[in-house]
Amino acid sequence: MALIELRDVSKAYDLGEVKVEALRETTLTIDEGEFVALVGPSGSGKSTLMNTLGCLDRPTTGSYALAGEEVATISRDARARIRNRRLGFVFQNFNLLNRTSALENVELPLLYASGVSAKERRERAVTMLERVGLADRLDHHPAQLSGGQQQRVAIARALVNEPTILMGDEPTGNLDTRTSRDVIQLFRQLNEEHAITVILVTHEQDVARYATRTIVLRDGRVVTDTTDFAEAIQALHPALPIDNAPQS
Repeated sequence: MALIELRDVSKAYDLGEVKVEALRETTLTIDEGEFVALVGPSGSGKSTLMNTLGCLDRPTTGSYALAGEEVATISRDARARIRNRRLGFVFQNFNLLNRTSALENVELPLLYASGVSAKERRERAVTMLERVGLADRLDHHPAQLSGGQQQRVAIARALVNEPTILMGDEPTGNLDTRTSRDVIQLFRQLNEEHAITVILVTHEQDVARYATRTIVLRDGRVVTDTTDFAEAIQALHPALPIDNAPQS
């Protein structure tokens, strides 16, 4: 059984006189332990697909089974419980609390988890910060950390509930090239060494090539779903001969 299974999923937004079809009849599966990049031009539907997969939004039509559980039709509260139990999110802007330490930022999701004592919260947060290489930054506030370190704190926070799936929405968008490489290598390490399923949205080819599978979207549809990165690049730039496609 696939970890994620979408069947004919569509998402439309009614903007009064205009109806926007952001995602059109999408069918795909993602197995546990995969590392998937969602790519495409602006307005292609990749963020809508990410929000659907992350239970942040509900599809207009179609079926979405997560670990065998249908989530397309459940309530907002039920989706929130699934997010807290199964999903971890990393965003472009880090979304850290400025007046709290790295340790306290990572502990935060556990405040909403029942049956977790203060001692266990601290132990789990310390473990995650150690995993992302910040054992010596526990008491530092975001303003005392570099952009890459802040994103590592955000990754540790996303992992502290031990999710099945780690989702990144342009997680390197505010980082320089070298720091981006370090952060995306951490994603790959988590995928390879801890078998965490990774799904990320990115417009950066240098980031997308780290994934083992690339899903290319255009106009709300999946146009290519491949493990061949060169094929994905060709789908992104269909006017270019494959030999002349941009290299990364």
